[in-house]
Amino acid sequence: MDYLSIIKQPIAKDLDDFIALFNQSLTHDDGMLGSVLSHIRQRGGKRMRPILTLLMAKNYGNISDVTQNSAVGLELLHTASLVHDDVVDESSERRGQASVNASYNNKVAVLVGDYILSTALLHVSYTGHQRIIEYLAELGRTLAAGEILQLSNIQNQEISEDVYYQVIQQKTAALFEACAAIGAMSGGASEEEMQEAKQFGQYLGIMFQIRDDIFDYFDSKEIGKPTGNDMTEGKLTLPVIYALNNTDFEAMHTLAKKVKSGTINADEIAVLVEFTKQNGGIEYAEQKMSEFSQLCMRYIDHHVKDKAIRESLTAYVDYVVQRNY
Repeated sequence: MDYLSIIKQPIAKDLDDFIALFNQSLTHDDGMLGSVLSHIRQRGGKRMRPILTLLMAKNYGNISDVTQNSAVGLELLHTASLVHDDVVDESSERRGQASVNASYNNKVAVLVGDYILSTALLHVSYTGHQRIIEYLAELGRTLAAGEILQLSNIQNQEISEDVYYQVIQQKTAALFEACAAIGAMSGGASEEEMQEAKQFGQYLGIMFQIRDDIFDYFDSKEIGKPTGNDMTEGKLTLPVIYALNNTDFEAMHTLAKKVKSGTINADEIAVLVEFTKQNGGIEYAEQKMSEFSQLCMRYIDHHVKDKAIRESLTAYVDYVVQRNY
């Protein structure tokens, strides 16, 4: 099934307008800055977050200039956070393309990330919507706090599913819930409706991150990172957390501690990945996605009346769960 075509169908023209505005925001005449921004524009991506913003606005009213500038601001904030995250994680790739810090250097990456962040604030200011401006500013704080929590969790010897959810709720889920909430606000949603949309976005974001984490246990060129990359960076994600907490293999717990201390090697990561697969980690993570998917469908059933938007959001949920990159 071509999920993406179904998802985009109710907002195709609006999405084209968003892409044009977004690309314009990442254009500059200066030599080096223009070159780096062009490098970032080439990543493209599926635009799942701005699509969510546009769909939620249309669900509660109309897509307006407020919606478009909000969507651009959110996507720019997300883009800036990725540029900075690649510096923090010392990542050499992003979506199969060389990261900014790898193509240029850390100094350029940090400064360009700052430039994009400021551009995000500029676009959201164009909305003239105080609540949306405050929401985006608070989101920036949340994303930074989530990154710091993730870094501090590497030093925490506890292997906890609760801590895993705390991290992703302040990172991926926070971004999706902001896209849904701000989209709803720009479309004229009431406070109660905005809160319901926000919860829907959070469930989507949690599913999105769980699926991303599952990818790390399989080798795929499309994903743009090697198997076990999260473990190389000191991160234990939901599949391995479940496997470790539901078995008594002391040797695997020792390897998990080596992940957190940054002393694990590639062969040991391969052992831990295989252990996770053999002890139900992938199936458990997929089960959790299914549970969040049911919560998302409950929202769609109760709060989305338009047939085309219902079909689009249903396809969106299915795509997040079933995507393979």
